[in-house]
Amino acid sequence: MRDVTDRAWALTRDASDPLAWLLDEFVVSDPELIYLDGNSLGRLPKRTRARLAEVVEQEWGAGLVRSWHNWVNEPYRVGDLLGSSLLGAAPGQVLVCDNTTTNLYKLASAALDDVLAREPERRVIATDRGNFPTDRYVLEGLATARGLELRLLDLEPLRPITAALLETVLDDRLALLSLSLVDYRSAALADMAGIERAAAGTGTHVVWDLSHAVGAVPVELDATGAALAVGCTYKYVNAGPGAPAFVYVRHDLQDRLRQPIWGWFGQSDQFGMGAGYDPVPGVGRHATGTPPVLGVAAVAEGVELLALAGIVELRRKSVGLTELLIGLHDAWLAELGFELSSPRDPALRGGHVSLAHPDAYRISQALIAASVIPDFRGPDRLRLGIAPATTSYAQVWDAMDRLRSIVSSGAHLELSTARGSVT
Repeated sequence: MRDVTDRAWALTRDASDPLAWLLDEFVVSDPELIYLDGNSLGRLPKRTRARLAEVVEQEWGAGLVRSWHNWVNEPYRVGDLLGSSLLGAAPGQVLVCDNTTTNLYKLASAALDDVLAREPERRVIATDRGNFPTDRYVLEGLATARGLELRLLDLEPLRPITAALLETVLDDRLALLSLSLVDYRSAALADMAGIERAAAGTGTHVVWDLSHAVGAVPVELDATGAALAVGCTYKYVNAGPGAPAFVYVRHDLQDRLRQPIWGWFGQSDQFGMGAGYDPVPGVGRHATGTPPVLGVAAVAEGVELLALAGIVELRRKSVGLTELLIGLHDAWLAELGFELSSPRDPALRGGHVSLAHPDAYRISQALIAASVIPDFRGPDRLRLGIAPATTSYAQVWDAMDRLRSIVSSGAHLELSTARGSVT
């Protein structure tokens, strides 16, 4: 029987890891630093650094405006790459554009227009109260602007969302449902297929936020019948801070939905400079203004690197790493006041693990001082984003060993409870 408290076990897993080669594909300026915040910002791939230099020096520096012939179609090409590699989406349904908040607004607004035009008596927008704040804020704004009811469901964060938990809102009054596939707090993994089947039976649309899922868990948009989704690329996809997000719009809805931000990159005959807006057919009508060329290039490199590894293998390693962390929590940390705040069943858990502790903030600061970077989420969550592409088993073991040492010695009690502007 394995003994996860023996560091030799972690070293053995690393020695047989088929994805070990990935660790050398990323910039590591401090070999002693253990980075467990990949669900907030992924590491920098070496290939991205080289590619961005090429775009800046050759395509922009030398090519100047002539390079737009290559750049203009990159949001489509990279969207297809993202769809086929990480999202289970056939070509022509994913577009890299804007940011997650803007994309959620675009799709939610278009979905509401579609439903309300047919059934104006539908007056409810629903999400869970624990959904990521920007999602709730966007929905709150749409509800306020349209005179609709925003219904926030009180769901248990450790319990994956299923259609059965949504039965109080899945009725003929529901105009729009918006959910995250992976809960940003607990990593609980929602039942996308079951929820889509139930929502289709009510005649409403679901808009999914895949930000904490893409690159960490296999996503099957086409197979589950999903209609609409958004997500970011700066977490597990490693596209960098402020990297552009993406939209997914199922083929049969693309020419039916009209998003509210009408920009010239979504216009037919774009350079005809016509007087009126005539949206391009297909997913391109969800484009707005000029795409961030450097950002799209970084998305491409991040996706291509993960595609080489394969999402199935990445998921396999992710499960192994999170299982190790949970095993060490049980062996070492539970007796120190920690409580597991993620599902134990790996089939119901995404790529990060949350540990609750009354003094989580000071513990997080002590960990940073000990060269382990976690993530704190109030009021009491230590969130550990274990990106499988950039994390070894030994690093997880060492991080938990340092965490145990900090709390058992009381070293964190010497730190201030005052929080900075970024946690």
